[in-house]
Amino acid sequence: MAGILEFSPEDRDNAFITTCSTAPFTDGALAGTAVAVKDNISTAGIQTTCGSKILEGYVPPYDAYVVELLRQAGAAIVGKTNMDEFGMGTTTETSAFGPTKNPVDPERVPGGSSGGSAAAVAAGLVPMALGTDTGGSIRCPAAFCGIVGLKPTYGRVSRYGLIAYANSLEQIGPMARTVEDVSRLMSVIARYDPRDSTMLDRPYDHRPSADIKGLRIGIPEEYFGEGVDPRVGETVRDAIGALEGLGAETVPVSIPGMRHALAAYYVICTSEASSNLARFDGVRYGPAVDIRKSWHEAYQDLRQEMFGTEVRRRIMLGTFALSAGYAGRYYAKAQVARRNIREDFKRAFCDADVIAGPTMPTVAFRLGEKTDPLSMYLSDILTVPANLAGIPSISVPCGKVDGLPVGLQIMGRQFEDERVVDAAFAYEQEVRA
Repeated sequence: MAGILEFSPEDRDNAFITTCSTAPFTDGALAGTAVAVKDNISTAGIQTTCGSKILEGYVPPYDAYVVELLRQAGAAIVGKTNMDEFGMGTTTETSAFGPTKNPVDPERVPGGSSGGSAAAVAAGLVPMALGTDTGGSIRCPAAFCGIVGLKPTYGRVSRYGLIAYANSLEQIGPMARTVEDVSRLMSVIARYDPRDSTMLDRPYDHRPSADIKGLRIGIPEEYFGEGVDPRVGETVRDAIGALEGLGAETVPVSIPGMRHALAAYYVICTSEASSNLARFDGVRYGPAVDIRKSWHEAYQDLRQEMFGTEVRRRIMLGTFALSAGYAGRYYAKAQVARRNIREDFKRAFCDADVIAGPTMPTVAFRLGEKTDPLSMYLSDILTVPANLAGIPSISVPCGKVDGLPVGLQIMGRQFEDERVVDAAFAYEQEVRA
């Protein structure tokens, strides 16, 4: 990192998998700004591992489109950040390179799967970073580390060059210490790319405004129900009260499909993962297989050795959900539940301009605390609905419980990312005044 930044092992606490010395340009919207990039976003000439042993040493021959845009804007890409293996996790503990520590409390997890990006920003190693969000992987670590993270509308940021986990859910997004910096980074990466067939030509050119008079904020009781720490709920309600003091009004809304959201999400994401990860076979990607074995035996042995437990678990779940005789019972029903959740949000947005609630049901938990996969999955209950609906959602710090950050989550209609950013900016300016 000569000439740009120097990261000591003590400072970075495994926030980075790879550091690099990409020189900044002298002009552009991000001229000279250090930016960290999550390790599942392709960077030409820089190792990109997805936090997995199977891709250790893999160096992409091309840049993801968001990386191209960063370079054009004059940013200095200073490293690839740690993450849960292939984005499958909520803590970074599934990373083959070890977990990242939360800068707020090193005995706590930073959240996941973009925990390395969040920790790098929270620790002051970089002012902004890129993460990806499949079921809360930007907003969860943003909440746990006390920073701002935006999951854009699905189709607003190109996924070209993103190593896929669940194509229909994931989105690249910005993370920073302030809403203004998140908006600044978003304005760079949200540009049309014909190579991503899921994109719409809806560029983001917006400067945040704190004027939210007359904004209708929907409050879904489902976001404050069972499983949500009452102290977290109270902190978030206080934050919503601050928005009311700025001229916004609150209205009750309901997302009844929430009760099926988590089950639908895990059926869909594991199904897509089982297909996407089939390419890591020792022929197309991954270490070369032992040619003395049959292909099936070599394929099995390689993936058993190189994939972590959580990745193997999700591949098995997805393969089962898509298998003959079961696809209709699981995958098809999950898509129906997804459609219902999307319709629930559309109805709610008839009465409200944005919807607010906690980002996470609890504050950051201790490293090694969540050993049961099901309890880990339940942590995503408040974030996955936005991914299923494809709507924008931001997490902004709104207080602390037991000295640990709490995130206020604000969701909006599709392609109304600007309104979501404005609501978060208004709150941030109010509490910092």
